[in-house]
Amino acid sequence: MTTRTAARATVYGYPRQGRNRELKKAIEGYWKGRVTADALRATAAGLRRANWRELADAGITEVPTGDFSYYDHVLDTTVMVGAIPERHRAAVDADALDGYFAMARGTQDVAPLEMTKWFDTNYHYLVPELGPDTVFTADSTKQVAELREALDLGPAARPVLVGPVTYLLLSKPAPGVAADFDPLTLLDRLLPVYAEVLADLRAAGAEWVQLDEPALVQDRTPAELNAAARAYRDLGAPADRPKLLVASYFGRLGDALPVLAKAPVDGLALDFTDAAAAHLDALAAVGGMPGKRLVAGVVNGRNIWVNDLEKSLATLGTLLGLADRVDVAASCSLLHVPLDAALERDIDPQILRWLAFARQKTSEIATLAKGLAHGTDTITAELAVNRAALSSRATSPLTRDPAVRARAAAVTDADARRSQPYAARSAAQRAHLGLPLLPTTTIGSFPQTAELRTARADLRAGRIDTAGYEERVRHEIRDVIAFQEKTGLDVLVHGEPERNDMVQYFAEQLTGYLATHHGWVQSYGTRYVRPPVLAGDISRPEPMTVRWTSYAQSLSDRPVKGMLTGPVTMLAWSFVRDDQPLGDTARQVALALRDEVNDLEANGTSVIQVDEPALRETLPLRAADHAAYLDWATEAFRLTTAGVRPDTQIHTHMCYAEFGDIVQAIDDLDADVISLEAARSHMQVARELAGHGYPREAGPGVYDIHSPRVPSADEAAALLRTGLKAIPAERLWVNPDCGLKTRGWPETRSSLENLVAAARTVRGELGSA
Repeated sequence: MTTRTAARATVYGYPRQGRNRELKKAIEGYWKGRVTADALRATAAGLRRANWRELADAGITEVPTGDFSYYDHVLDTTVMVGAIPERHRAAVDADALDGYFAMARGTQDVAPLEMTKWFDTNYHYLVPELGPDTVFTADSTKQVAELREALDLGPAARPVLVGPVTYLLLSKPAPGVAADFDPLTLLDRLLPVYAEVLADLRAAGAEWVQLDEPALVQDRTPAELNAAARAYRDLGAPADRPKLLVASYFGRLGDALPVLAKAPVDGLALDFTDAAAAHLDALAAVGGMPGKRLVAGVVNGRNIWVNDLEKSLATLGTLLGLADRVDVAASCSLLHVPLDAALERDIDPQILRWLAFARQKTSEIATLAKGLAHGTDTITAELAVNRAALSSRATSPLTRDPAVRARAAAVTDADARRSQPYAARSAAQRAHLGLPLLPTTTIGSFPQTAELRTARADLRAGRIDTAGYEERVRHEIRDVIAFQEKTGLDVLVHGEPERNDMVQYFAEQLTGYLATHHGWVQSYGTRYVRPPVLAGDISRPEPMTVRWTSYAQSLSDRPVKGMLTGPVTMLAWSFVRDDQPLGDTARQVALALRDEVNDLEANGTSVIQVDEPALRETLPLRAADHAAYLDWATEAFRLTTAGVRPDTQIHTHMCYAEFGDIVQAIDDLDADVISLEAARSHMQVARELAGHGYPREAGPGVYDIHSPRVPSADEAAALLRTGLKAIPAERLWVNPDCGLKTRGWPETRSSLENLVAAARTVRGELGSA
C-alpha cells in the first residue's frame, strides 16, 4: 500500500473528572467552603493539562479544547453568548463562578435552570432560557484561555463549541415568555456573537474551530434546515475566520447532510458507527466533499467494546475518495465512557481485553490513523491483537446461556398483560391500601449518610464483617422508617441504604453483568455513575431486594414500596452488549425482574415501584425509529410487572426528560401510578398527561431534589394546585421529583415536612381531612 498524507487522529472531548474524580471533589469542596476558588481553578487547570498530555502521548495529533467544564458545556455556551437569565444576572455580575453554580443548582431564593437529557444519552444539560428580549453578548474568556493553555503545551489544538443552531434548538422559552415562542427566531441575533467568538479564537491561535450540531441528526423541518444553511453561510463568510469543522454525532444527518456539505465551511465530522452506511450513501449522492476535510467517527464513543479495526479501516478506505482529507476520530465525545480500562483489576483478563474505555479508544484512533496513512503493514501487531479479542468474545460461553434464551423465546403476549383492566385494579387497590386523597410518598432513596459510606468502605477494606455492615444498614432503615412515620408520609420506602447505585446494585446480583471499580461517567454536574457492563445473557440466581423490603415493612403498618430498576433503564444506564438486538436483551432483563416482583408480592409487599427514568432518553432520535423501540420497551416493562394480583399497586418513575412525545408509551406501560419530574418545568408534564387523556394515577414532583434549596410548604401547595388543574384529586399523588440519595438530611427533612404540610393544606381546601 502506498504512503498517503498523514491522517490526523483526534477526539471531540475527553472525560473531565480525572483519574480519581479530582474535579468532583474539588467542586464539592468549594461548595462546602473547604476549597478556595483559586484552588478549584488550579485543580481544573491541572486536569486539563493532564488530559492533553495523555491524548498527545496516545498519538492524538489534534486535541480538543473548551470541552472541559465545571458543570455542563451547554451552560458554558450560555455564558459564552451572554444569555444569563435575568434572575441570575446579579449573582453572575457579583461573582462569575458562584453565579455559574447558582444557574446550575439554584439558591434558596432563586431557581436553577431546568435540566434534561442530552439527546439519547444519560448526560444531563442545563436548558437555556430565551425570549424575544434576549440580548446576546460575546464572552470568549473561557474558550480563549483554554486554547492558549493547550497551545502552550505544544500539540495542535482545536476549540470545540456547541453550534448556534443546536444551542437554539435545545433552548426553551424563558419564564413569562409565551410557550409558543421559537428560540430559533433569535438566530440572526446570535450569529454575530458566534462570529466574534470565532475571531477571538483565531486571534488566539486557532487554525480550526469545531462547531457541534448534533441536533441536526434529529428530524428537522425545512425552516430549521434553512436556518442551518443560513448560519453556516454567514459564519463561513469572513475571510479572516478560523477553518470551520461542523460536527454531528449520535446518528445519521439525513436531509441536513447536503445542507452542510454545500455550506462554505472547511470540514464535516460525521458518525460512522451505526450511521456508517447512511453517511457513505449520502456523501456519494452529493458528490463527496472535494477540497474539504472529513473527520470520520469510526470508533464508538458511547460504548466500551473494542473496535473492529479491520472493519473501520475498510470504511475509512471507502471514504478516501469522497473528501480531500480523511481524519480519524471517535463517533462523539469520549465524555460518555469511563477513563481507563487498565485500572480494572477484578475483571477476568479474558473479558478485559474485550473492553475499550477512553484511553483505549484513543489508542484505537491513533492506530487507525497510522494504518490509513501508512498502510496496514505498519499496524500488523495491533490488528492481530484486535482479531484475537474479537474472536474471544464471539466464541465465549460467557455470552450465551441456553436456558435464558429458551425462556425468552417462550414468552407470549399474555405474559405481558395484567389479569384485570385498570378500573378494576384501581378499586381493588383503594380497598386494600386505604390511602387518603393526595397520598404522599417519596421516589425511593434517602440520603446516604457519612456513617453508611464509612461502613461500606470498611466492609470493602475488611475492617468490619458482613454482619457488622448489615447491622448498619438495618439501623439506617429503622431511622428512615421512623422519620417517614413521624412526618406523616402515607406510602413509605426503606431508603435503599444497601444500594450503591440504582443499576449497579442489581447488575451485581444478575448473571451476565460485570461491575467496574473505576468506570465513572458523568451524569450531571458532580454526579458520576459507574455503568455496569452487560456482557452476557441475564438471569436472577436469587432474590435481590426481598429481605430488606420485608424488614422495612415489619417496622410499620403503613405500606412500604418495593423498589426496582426497570429493564429499559438497566440497559440504558449500562454499557450494553452490541452483538444482539436491544429488544432481546431487554426481554431477558424483564424476565429476571419479573421473578423479583413476584417474590416481593409473595412476601407481603403491596406496592412495587419499577423505575424507568431512561424510557424517554433511549427513544431514537428519528421519529421513524420510535415505534419499533417503544414496542419492545413497553413490552419489557409489562413483562416485568404483569404477573401480580390486581390489588398489588405497580408504580413507575421517570425524571429529567421531555415527556410530551412519549405520553402514549407511558400509557402503554399500564402502571397504576407514575411519578414524574415536574418542579422545574412548573407542572408541564401534568398538562401533557391531561392533554393525552391519561387515565391512571400520577405524581408530578413538587420538590426539585437536584437543587439544595428547600421548597416552602406554600410553594409546594401552589404546585399541587397547578397539578390539580390537569389531574383530578382522586388520581393525584404528592412526591419529590426524584430520589434523595444526593441530598443531605437537613434539607431532606425540611423539604419532606413541607411537602406533607402542603398536601394537608390542599386536602383541607378540597374538603378532605
